[in-house]
Amino acid sequence: MARRILAPLLGTLALQAQAAGHFDIDDAGTLDPGQCQYEVWGGRFGAAPVTDYHLGPACRVGPVELGFNIDRALVPGERAWGAGPQLKWTFMGQQEDARLSAALFFSAVWDVTHGGRAGGQFVVPVTWRALDSLYVNLNLGYDWTPGSGERTGRGGLQGAWEVNDKLWLVFERFRAVDVWTSRAGLRFNLTPTLSVDLSAARSGPDRVRGYAIGLNQVFER
Repeated sequence: MARRILAPLLGTLALQAQAAGHFDIDDAGTLDPGQCQYEVWGGRFGAAPVTDYHLGPACRVGPVELGFNIDRALVPGERAWGAGPQLKWTFMGQQEDARLSAALFFSAVWDVTHGGRAGGQFVVPVTWRALDSLYVNLNLGYDWTPGSGERTGRGGLQGAWEVNDKLWLVFERFRAVDVWTSRAGLRFNLTPTLSVDLSAARSGPDRVRGYAIGLNQVFER
């Protein structure tokens, strides 16, 4: 039972490691040339419940952003490690003042604990800057579950509002691993390069609660 719980969740949780941090919906932006970042977050999700801890460094390399993700997922009596690379390329609207931008995101994850086939994700993130302080992000793509390789569609919509230079409000509604989830959260900019994320979520027909907290930092190489 634990294996059936952990495998799809590794496919979902480990593959959230985009510029969005622990938020599921990603924007179409990448790091600037010469920049790197790391994301660290943890949370509890699902009816089991599953506790997940994530580490994800990334750097801009030429025209793309390259990263590597490590996740540790736990349920009572069982645990699993997932790891794998990611690549993101903004192919439209790279200018800072662009109103519409789009990217391609690829990621892979291996269940290091149990083995089996690699999982992965392909997503097309699209960002519309509706107002100077309001961003609308759309994601469409697929997940492949580690171990079985089963493919499921994913997608969703997110609104991100910059209240001021210290605070963002975020709300998203998405479908992943055949489950609909709603999440609301905050991003606090402690400095121009260091931020903290907090969020709460409800998933599935039973409205199962989840929550997460994360830390993100951008730095120059």
